[in-house]
Amino acid sequence: MRPQGLRALIGDDVPRAVPRLRDMTLADMPAELGLFPLREVLLLPRGKLPLNVFEPRYVALLEDALAGNRLVGMIQPRDDAMEDEGSDGVEDGDGENPFPPLYTIGAVGRVTSLTERADGTYAVTLTGLARFRLLRETGLHRGYRRARIDVSSFACDLTDGADLFFDRSRMLTALRRYCSLRGFGTRWNVIDQMDDETLLITLPMICPFPAAEKQALLESASLNDRAQTLQTLLELAGHEPGDDASDPPSA
Repeated sequence: MRPQGLRALIGDDVPRAVPRLRDMTLADMPAELGLFPLREVLLLPRGKLPLNVFEPRYVALLEDALAGNRLVGMIQPRDDAMEDEGSDGVEDGDGENPFPPLYTIGAVGRVTSLTERADGTYAVTLTGLARFRLLRETGLHRGYRRARIDVSSFACDLTDGADLFFDRSRMLTALRRYCSLRGFGTRWNVIDQMDDETLLITLPMICPFPAAEKQALLESASLNDRAQTLQTLLELAGHEPGDDASDPPSA
Protein backbone atom coordinates (compact mmCIF):
# COMPACT_ATOMS: atom_id res chain seq x y z
CA MET A 1 0.00 0.00 0.00
CA ARG A 2 1.42 3.37 -1.03
CA PRO A 3 1.86 5.92 1.77
CA GLN A 4 -0.60 8.76 1.62
CA GLY A 5 0.67 12.19 0.66
CA LEU A 6 0.63 15.06 3.11
CA ARG A 7 -2.39 16.68 1.44
CA ALA A 8 -4.33 13.43 1.70
CA LEU A 9 -3.45 13.22 5.39
CA ILE A 10 -4.42 16.74 6.42
CA GLY A 11 -6.97 17.62 3.75
CA ASP A 12 -7.57 20.99 2.08
CA ASP A 13 -9.88 22.47 4.69
CA VAL A 14 -7.36 23.57 7.31
CA PRO A 15 -8.89 26.74 8.79
CA ARG A 16 -6.93 29.95 8.40
CA ALA A 17 -6.06 31.99 11.47
CA VAL A 18 -6.33 35.20 9.41
CA PRO A 19 -8.71 35.64 6.42
CA ARG A 20 -7.23 36.13 2.98
CA LEU A 21 -7.04 39.77 1.89
CA ARG A 22 -9.82 39.38 -0.66
CA ASP A 23 -12.05 37.77 1.96
CA MET A 24 -11.76 40.55 4.56
CA THR A 25 -15.07 42.11 5.62
CA LEU A 26 -16.19 44.67 8.19
CA ALA A 27 -16.63 41.81 10.65
CA ASP A 28 -12.88 41.15 10.48
CA MET A 29 -12.03 44.71 11.53
CA PRO A 30 -11.12 44.95 15.24
CA ALA A 31 -12.85 47.27 17.67
CA GLU A 32 -9.47 48.24 19.12
CA LEU A 33 -6.19 48.69 17.29
CA GLY A 34 -2.56 49.61 17.86
CA LEU A 35 -1.67 52.97 16.28
CA PHE A 36 1.36 53.91 14.21
CA PRO A 37 1.31 57.73 13.95
CA LEU A 38 3.46 59.16 11.15
CA ARG A 39 3.29 62.71 9.83
CA GLU A 40 2.92 63.15 6.05
CA VAL A 41 2.66 59.39 5.53
CA LEU A 42 -0.52 58.16 3.89
CA LEU A 43 -1.97 54.67 3.58
CA LEU A 44 -5.05 54.28 1.39
CA PRO A 45 -7.32 51.26 0.93
CA ARG A 46 -5.67 48.83 -1.53
CA GLY A 47 -2.45 50.83 -1.36
CA LYS A 48 0.91 49.35 -0.37
CA LEU A 49 3.11 51.23 2.11
CA PRO A 50 6.73 50.17 2.77
CA LEU A 51 8.01 51.03 6.24
CA ASN A 52 11.24 50.69 8.17
CA VAL A 53 10.36 49.84 11.77
CA PHE A 54 13.16 50.47 14.24
CA GLU A 55 11.82 52.44 17.21
CA PRO A 56 11.33 49.99 20.12
CA ARG A 57 7.66 50.85 20.74
CA TYR A 58 6.79 50.28 17.10
CA VAL A 59 8.81 47.09 16.96
CA ALA A 60 6.58 46.01 19.87
CA LEU A 61 3.48 47.12 17.93
CA LEU A 62 4.56 45.06 14.93
CA GLU A 63 5.36 42.01 17.06
CA ASP A 64 1.92 42.15 18.65
CA ALA A 65 0.24 42.58 15.25
CA LEU A 66 2.09 39.56 13.86
CA ALA A 67 1.04 37.49 16.86
CA GLY A 68 -2.60 38.37 16.21
CA ASN A 69 -4.53 39.69 13.22
CA ARG A 70 -1.53 41.40 11.53
CA LEU A 71 -3.39 44.73 11.56
CA VAL A 72 -1.96 48.17 12.35
CA GLY A 73 -3.67 51.57 12.43
CA MET A 74 -1.83 54.18 10.36
CA ILE A 75 -2.77 57.73 11.32
CA GLN A 76 -1.26 61.20 11.10
CA PRO A 77 -0.49 63.60 13.94
CA ARG A 78 -2.45 66.80 13.40
CA ASP A 79 -0.80 69.83 11.84
CA ASP A 80 -1.23 71.75 15.09
CA ALA A 81 0.67 69.00 16.92
CA MET A 82 3.92 70.84 16.18
CA GLU A 83 2.60 73.83 18.14
CA ASP A 84 1.17 71.63 20.90
CA GLU A 85 4.26 69.47 21.44
CA GLY A 86 5.14 69.42 25.10
CA SER A 87 1.97 71.23 26.04
CA ASP A 88 0.83 68.33 28.24
CA GLY A 89 4.09 68.33 30.14
CA VAL A 90 5.34 65.13 28.51
CA GLU A 91 8.44 65.42 26.38
CA ASP A 92 10.99 63.01 25.01
CA GLY A 93 14.73 63.54 25.04
CA ASP A 94 14.53 65.89 22.07
CA GLY A 95 12.00 68.17 23.75
CA GLU A 96 9.12 66.87 21.62
CA ASN A 97 5.81 65.43 22.77
CA PRO A 98 5.98 61.68 22.01
CA PHE A 99 2.16 61.50 22.03
CA PRO A 100 0.95 64.36 19.80
CA PRO A 101 -2.78 64.84 19.08
CA LEU A 102 -4.01 62.84 16.09
CA TYR A 103 -6.40 63.30 13.22
CA THR A 104 -9.64 61.40 13.68
CA ILE A 105 -9.45 59.41 10.42
CA GLY A 106 -6.78 56.81 9.69
CA ALA A 107 -6.44 53.56 7.76
CA VAL A 108 -6.21 49.93 8.82
CA GLY A 109 -3.18 48.26 7.26
CA ARG A 110 -2.32 44.58 7.18
CA VAL A 111 1.26 43.33 7.26
CA THR A 112 1.67 41.54 3.92
CA SER A 113 5.46 41.47 3.67
CA LEU A 114 8.15 41.40 6.33
CA THR A 115 11.92 41.13 6.56
CA GLU A 116 13.60 40.89 9.96
CA ARG A 117 17.09 42.33 10.10
CA ALA A 118 19.94 41.06 12.22
CA ASP A 119 19.69 44.13 14.48
CA GLY A 120 16.07 43.33 15.40
CA THR A 121 14.48 45.98 13.19
CA TYR A 122 12.02 45.25 10.40
CA ALA A 123 11.27 46.20 6.82
CA VAL A 124 7.54 45.69 6.25
CA THR A 125 4.86 46.40 3.70
CA LEU A 126 1.36 47.31 4.83
CA THR A 127 -1.58 46.80 2.50
CA GLY A 128 -4.44 49.22 3.14
CA LEU A 129 -7.80 47.64 3.95
CA ALA A 130 -10.24 50.32 5.09
CA ARG A 131 -10.33 53.71 6.73
CA PHE A 132 -11.36 54.06 10.33
CA ARG A 133 -12.65 56.73 12.66
CA LEU A 134 -10.74 57.10 15.90
CA LEU A 135 -13.25 57.06 18.74
CA ARG A 136 -10.99 57.31 21.77
CA GLU A 137 -7.55 56.27 22.84
CA THR A 138 -7.37 53.49 25.42
CA GLY A 139 -3.85 54.08 26.70
CA LEU A 140 -0.43 52.61 26.09
CA HIS A 141 0.55 48.99 25.61
CA ARG A 142 4.26 48.15 25.49
CA GLY A 143 4.93 51.82 24.73
CA TYR A 144 2.62 52.27 21.73
CA ARG A 145 -0.81 53.90 21.61
CA ARG A 146 -4.04 51.92 21.25
CA ALA A 147 -7.49 53.18 20.41
CA ARG A 148 -11.09 52.17 19.93
CA ILE A 149 -12.00 52.56 16.26
CA ASP A 150 -15.05 52.37 14.00
CA VAL A 151 -14.89 51.34 10.34
CA SER A 152 -18.64 51.14 9.67
CA SER A 153 -18.68 54.46 7.77
CA PHE A 154 -16.14 53.10 5.29
CA ALA A 155 -17.66 49.81 4.16
CA CYS A 156 -17.14 50.93 0.55
CA ASP A 157 -13.37 50.59 1.04
CA LEU A 158 -13.73 46.80 1.14
CA THR A 159 -15.70 46.54 -2.11
CA ASP A 160 -14.72 46.91 -5.75
CA GLY A 161 -14.25 50.48 -6.89
CA ALA A 162 -17.07 52.40 -8.56
CA ASP A 163 -16.91 53.78 -12.10
CA LEU A 164 -14.37 56.58 -12.32
CA PHE A 165 -14.98 59.89 -14.05
CA PHE A 166 -11.94 62.16 -14.18
CA ASP A 167 -9.71 63.71 -16.80
CA ARG A 168 -6.65 61.45 -16.70
CA SER A 169 -4.77 63.45 -19.33
CA ARG A 170 -5.26 66.70 -17.40
CA MET A 171 -4.12 65.02 -14.18
CA LEU A 172 -0.93 63.66 -15.73
CA THR A 173 -0.19 67.05 -17.27
CA ALA A 174 -0.51 68.65 -13.83
CA LEU A 175 1.65 65.89 -12.34
CA ARG A 176 4.41 66.45 -14.92
CA ARG A 177 4.46 70.17 -14.14
CA TYR A 178 4.45 69.49 -10.39
CA CYS A 179 7.37 67.07 -10.67
CA SER A 180 9.30 69.34 -13.05
CA LEU A 181 9.04 72.37 -10.76
CA ARG A 182 10.34 70.31 -7.83
CA GLY A 183 13.01 68.44 -9.71
CA PHE A 184 11.53 65.01 -8.94
CA GLY A 185 12.78 62.09 -10.98
CA THR A 186 9.76 60.12 -12.14
CA ARG A 187 9.34 56.77 -13.90
CA TRP A 188 6.71 57.95 -16.34
CA ASN A 189 6.52 54.60 -18.12
CA VAL A 190 5.33 53.00 -14.86
CA ILE A 191 2.79 55.76 -14.18
CA ASP A 192 1.45 55.65 -17.74
CA GLN A 193 0.79 51.92 -17.41
CA MET A 194 -1.24 52.25 -14.19
CA ASP A 195 -4.99 51.79 -14.43
CA ASP A 196 -7.13 54.66 -13.17
CA GLU A 197 -7.82 53.21 -9.73
CA THR A 198 -4.16 52.38 -9.10
CA LEU A 199 -3.22 55.90 -10.17
CA LEU A 200 -5.65 57.42 -7.65
CA ILE A 201 -4.23 55.21 -4.90
CA THR A 202 -0.54 55.59 -5.72
CA LEU A 203 -0.19 59.30 -6.47
CA PRO A 204 -1.68 60.58 -3.18
CA MET A 205 0.61 58.21 -1.27
CA ILE A 206 3.88 59.08 -3.06
CA CYS A 207 3.46 62.82 -3.68
CA PRO A 208 5.07 64.77 -0.81
CA PHE A 209 2.06 66.88 0.10
CA PRO A 210 1.80 68.49 3.57
CA ALA A 211 -0.06 66.55 6.26
CA ALA A 212 -3.33 68.49 5.93
CA GLU A 213 -3.45 67.87 2.19
CA LYS A 214 -2.65 64.19 2.66
CA GLN A 215 -5.50 64.06 5.16
CA ALA A 216 -7.91 65.69 2.73
CA LEU A 217 -7.10 62.99 0.19
CA LEU A 218 -7.64 60.26 2.79
CA GLU A 219 -10.99 61.71 3.87
CA SER A 220 -12.38 62.12 0.34
CA ALA A 221 -15.74 60.37 0.28
CA SER A 222 -15.10 58.46 -2.96
CA LEU A 223 -12.41 57.80 -5.55
CA ASN A 224 -14.00 60.41 -7.81
CA ASP A 225 -13.87 62.96 -4.98
CA ARG A 226 -10.25 61.99 -4.37
CA ALA A 227 -9.48 62.53 -8.05
CA GLN A 228 -10.93 66.04 -7.86
CA THR A 229 -8.97 66.86 -4.70
CA LEU A 230 -5.75 65.46 -6.17
CA GLN A 231 -6.22 67.45 -9.37
CA THR A 232 -6.68 70.66 -7.37
CA LEU A 233 -3.62 69.99 -5.20
CA LEU A 234 -1.38 69.21 -8.17
CA GLU A 235 -2.48 72.32 -10.05
CA LEU A 236 -2.06 74.58 -7.02
CA ALA A 237 1.36 73.13 -6.21
CA GLY A 238 2.41 73.42 -9.85
CA HIS A 239 1.47 77.08 -10.06
CA GLU A 240 4.21 79.71 -10.23
CA PRO A 241 3.74 83.42 -9.54
CA GLY A 242 3.08 85.17 -12.82
CA ASP A 243 1.36 82.18 -14.42
CA ASP A 244 -2.05 83.74 -13.98
CA ALA A 245 -3.24 87.10 -15.22
CA SER A 246 -4.72 87.78 -11.81
CA ASP A 247 -1.27 87.96 -10.23
CA PRO A 248 -0.29 91.54 -9.35
CA PRO A 249 2.26 93.08 -11.71
CA SER A 250 5.83 93.47 -10.55
CA ALA A 251 6.84 97.01 -9.69
